[in-house]
Amino acid sequence: MAGLLAGLGLICALASVVCYFIILIAGFNDGAGKGLLCLCLPFYILYYAFAEFNHEKQGMIIGVWIGGGVLNGLLRLAANAVATG
Repeated sequence: MAGLLAGLGLICALASVVCYFIILIAGFNDGAGKGLLCLCLPFYILYYAFAEFNHEKQGMIIGVWIGGGVLNGLLRLAANAVATG
């Protein structure tokens, strides 16, 4: 059971990373300065995603990016709790 939860957490993390890179590439497409800010400043990418990111599936990408990270944390925490008893 712990392995299943950890595996689901890994899948959520992978989806989150893919969406992060989609937002990061869009930042670099808007300009090198915005891309570097997205890459180097962790809270700027949040601002960029909500205020400046334009994509036909913007809501889904931002939702999977943030939701995947949160679900990853929760599932890994649950896997650890199951494994330790």
